Amino acid sequence: MRSGARNHGPFGRKILIFEAGANRRGVVKTAIADLADFAGLDPFFRIIERGLDGLAGPGHFFDLLAEDITVEYVVTVPGYPRQVQGRAAVAELYRPYSTMIILDRCFDLAVHHDATKGVVVLEYASEGHVVGTGRRYANRYISVLTLRDGEVTHWRDYLDPVAVFDALGWPSR
Repeated sequence: MRSGARNHGPFGRKILIFEAGANRRGVVKTAIADLADFAGLDPFFRIIERGLDGLAGPGHFFDLLAEDITVEYVVTVPGYPRQVQGRAAVAELYRPYSTMIILDRCFDLAVHHDATKGVVVLEYASEGHVVGTGRRYANRYISVLTLRDGEVTHWRDYLDPVAVFDALGWPSR
């Protein structure tokens, strides 16, 4: 079955099956193991997939990323890297996210696409809660993505770090 192929699971629910597979250029991607680890990010994955529908993919969020992607976190929080190289490294950076924050929804998607330059700008918002305290989390984002052959090769991300600090209670007041 090809990567991201739809299948029906128990009780008629649709499930996605992800395997190592070739991208549009025939480059085989390594599988991202244990996708259940990323459950708290599902709303983020879905809004990015929706924003890139017809421009990249198809497939799960990780299928949209080039194997050699560069992700830059232009506005970030202390302890978070400024730059990550590679699809597997992005997955490992995001893997523990659900132990701190669970996103309940992502919304207000705006898509700006420059087909001549292969650039997509996604604007969106999220709401969720902090694991352990239940404190609410809300943020707005701008993601500037460069596409090549139906994959995201470069990602510049912007968010409001104060929203992260407020949700996590840092610094303590």
